[in-house]
Amino acid sequence: MRSKRLVFAGFGGFGVAFVLAAFVGDTTAAEPSAGVLPATHASDDPIGRLVERLDLDKYKASVKGLTSYGDRRQGTDRNRAAVDWIEAQLKSYGCTNTARLRYDYQPSARPAPSSAGPRSAGAGSGRSGQGGSTIFGDRAATGVSDDPGAQPDVALRQLNSQPTTPGTREEVYCTKIGSTHPGEMYIVGAHMDGHGWGEAANDDGSGTALVLEIARVLNGPDVRTDRSIRFALWNNEETGLNGSRAYVDQRKHLQGKQEPAGSGKYPEPRWLGMIQHDMMLFDHGMPGPDGRVSPRQRPEADVNIEFQSSAKMAEAAQRLAWVFKAANEKYASDYPAAVGPHMTNTDSTPFMDLIPAISLRENERGAQIGAGWDPHWHQPTDVFRTFSDQDFRLGLNAAQTTLAALAQLAGATLAR
Repeated sequence: MRSKRLVFAGFGGFGVAFVLAAFVGDTTAAEPSAGVLPATHASDDPIGRLVERLDLDKYKASVKGLTSYGDRRQGTDRNRAAVDWIEAQLKSYGCTNTARLRYDYQPSARPAPSSAGPRSAGAGSGRSGQGGSTIFGDRAATGVSDDPGAQPDVALRQLNSQPTTPGTREEVYCTKIGSTHPGEMYIVGAHMDGHGWGEAANDDGSGTALVLEIARVLNGPDVRTDRSIRFALWNNEETGLNGSRAYVDQRKHLQGKQEPAGSGKYPEPRWLGMIQHDMMLFDHGMPGPDGRVSPRQRPEADVNIEFQSSAKMAEAAQRLAWVFKAANEKYASDYPAAVGPHMTNTDSTPFMDLIPAISLRENERGAQIGAGWDPHWHQPTDVFRTFSDQDFRLGLNAAQTTLAALAQLAGATLAR
């Protein structure tokens, strides 16, 4: 683990140090312990001890387990089997209060534009025809592979062959109950569905495995948190964030209500913040003049922490992002983090006008990924064997970042 001083950086006029308030809908301060990242000694640092429990091999094994269900496209048997597998994993970690959110998905009758062929000039570059740095220039085509013949692995092609059908969908979550503030909760999420005729190893097996690994650590028998933490594995992200939107629609009005009344039990604790993880492995830099991306992780790879500057809760989300940046500075072993204001197209979006919401990922979604920095995005090559240990270590560093920040925000301690 890196030995680094804890650094608080300023951004957008904010101060160099702050306390993240526990709130919904406003920015009034809560207890200072809810968001301060204090300096600690290694010999008496429960956060560092928790981070050390993260394991690269276990993280890789979770990604590998998810890829056994192919691309996990929503509305298929392989998707439903993966939901069952995720629930079993959570229970095996001690997070036994699993639940499923059910919703109906009926795709739009309007046909979607084809994205299998080359994109037009400017599409996906992050510039939307409005100018901007040419570093995000139109260097590579992006889109969703719709060609089963592009998958050379016959067994995988067969596994992914069942088409999606409309109807009932399910997604699973479980909750670490807070010991002193059970009615307040952070939500940690990733989407488990994918498409593109691969294994959806990076998009988003890498994020799902990250959430599972953090759930494993925080549900250890000697771990206590003051506040609750919910581990949510969304479905239907690839069709328009339908699973996370269904969660917000069904449960936002249930926040903070005890059931039964006076029981001290909160089926939906009050939301303090939402942290999404979507594509964690591949930061190989921008394409070269020939449109090719390096096969190796770049030395200056980093974990992108994004908030959305146009969201109603942008200021609070930015403060949350800097808490995660500071946690990375102190606890991540290999790769630094960068904070940016362009969170988009992932499951934190339905939350961003209600609570502080951020997203961790490998590259900036709207600019870098859209400009072809990840040639495996929604492609048959998004399979486990594509990625090296350097790639998986980037995902583990994101897990270190989130676990460290979340453990401090939620007040995690270890039994002596």
